[in-house]
Amino acid sequence: MTSPDGSMVHGPKAMLAKLPSVDRLINLPASQALVTAHGAALVTEQARVLLAEVRQDLLNGSMPAITLDEAGLTQVLQARCMQRLAPRMQRVINLTGTVIHTNLGRAVLPQAAIDHITAMMAGPNNLEYDLASGSRGDRDSIVEGLLCEITGAEAATVVNNNAAAVLLTIAALAREREVVVSRGELVEIGGAFRMPDVMASAGARMVEVGTTNRTHLADYERAITPATAMLMKVHTSNYAVQGFTSAVSEAELAPLARAKGVLLATDLGSGSLVDMSKYGLPKEPTPQEMLAAGCDVVTFSGDKLLGGPQAGLIVGSKAAVTRIRKFPMKRALRLSKLPLAALEATLTLYLQPDRLTEQLPTLRWLTRSRETVAATAQTLLAPFQLALASRYTVQVVELSSQIGSGSLPLDRLPSAGLAIAPVLSGKRGLGTALETLSTALRELPVPIIGRVEDDRLLLDCRCLDDVAQVLDQLANLKAALA
Repeated sequence: MTSPDGSMVHGPKAMLAKLPSVDRLINLPASQALVTAHGAALVTEQARVLLAEVRQDLLNGSMPAITLDEAGLTQVLQARCMQRLAPRMQRVINLTGTVIHTNLGRAVLPQAAIDHITAMMAGPNNLEYDLASGSRGDRDSIVEGLLCEITGAEAATVVNNNAAAVLLTIAALAREREVVVSRGELVEIGGAFRMPDVMASAGARMVEVGTTNRTHLADYERAITPATAMLMKVHTSNYAVQGFTSAVSEAELAPLARAKGVLLATDLGSGSLVDMSKYGLPKEPTPQEMLAAGCDVVTFSGDKLLGGPQAGLIVGSKAAVTRIRKFPMKRALRLSKLPLAALEATLTLYLQPDRLTEQLPTLRWLTRSRETVAATAQTLLAPFQLALASRYTVQVVELSSQIGSGSLPLDRLPSAGLAIAPVLSGKRGLGTALETLSTALRELPVPIIGRVEDDRLLLDCRCLDDVAQVLDQLANLKAALA
């Protein structure tokens, strides 16, 4: 509508003049409540951005999607403040069927580690203070004794992840010298972390021996020269070469390394501290076995099969670990107090091996029987059918879980869960219907993450401890899909 002179009366330009100033908006009673709760700086900045966006819409001749009276603006301001303060990292429910899921934080910490973190982070602690002598201490001492007791190593140190452990080991023990490694073990793991690049970054010269599928002891022996510092083994935990293959074990390499006066190091990656086969799981090499075989250094992860926080653990001979600990790069890669507290509490659980499946979430989930998982899925069946009635069918099905994070990639765990399929007359719209449901699950207060496979959304229940976490959100799911 326009006046006789052609000006806008109720259009965007007329509303522009009625917009409050930033000062007026933040001094409204509702806004002052936000200031009390969050401080003037945050509320003022959000008010400034909000009014600038509304003003730009009006200048462009479009009507904003919000109500422009004071009540409407303060309501939007409150929502913006809450959104700005909301953490990006959220807890999720892992129903993907991958137990140690790299994208979902890998190993879930045991309650003992969570409790210890809370206690240690709530005040000062003796991170680098020796309570017995009253003098400066070494943060490695917090976990070194535990690692040596569990693995049988002479010494141990820790850094912020296993990639750092491998990098530091090579840099400290083989810088400007040669490291001999089998061509079949030049692995690449997530994030384009490649063994040849690690060697170069550590300042070592890599010497490849053997072929992709077969390497023999004589290949290593021929490659050793006066410039050789180390023989390196890399556990190929994230892939498998099958068929006509041959590899040299650490036990076979150790006598050669000793005879030639060079070090033997192995990178286990996944880092199981117990024999997984005793739980009916596929066998993985342990640091204990590698040290007993004669390795000078063994590196492995803290947040995979070990079930703790992200960390790179280095165990081995006192001479080798001392050199690693004293190398200047060590300080840049060291663990902070938070993961150290979590690692100490997790390692302490290994002193009670009979209770590991109760106390360590990773091992508990890996060892669950299909029957137990199926019983959990059955509990969810009727509530999901009710929430998704008419749009999706839901049934309990047998599934296969995987360990994850590059551990035992070919092995599957018998599992069970829900299979949800759209009710459609044909294939048309199938992808959209599955994406709609996946999105609705991800947008729940505690997001639920499943996987799409064979034209169905699968919710594998292997890692679900608390069924109520899911059931309590089904009303939200039903509303989102309405």
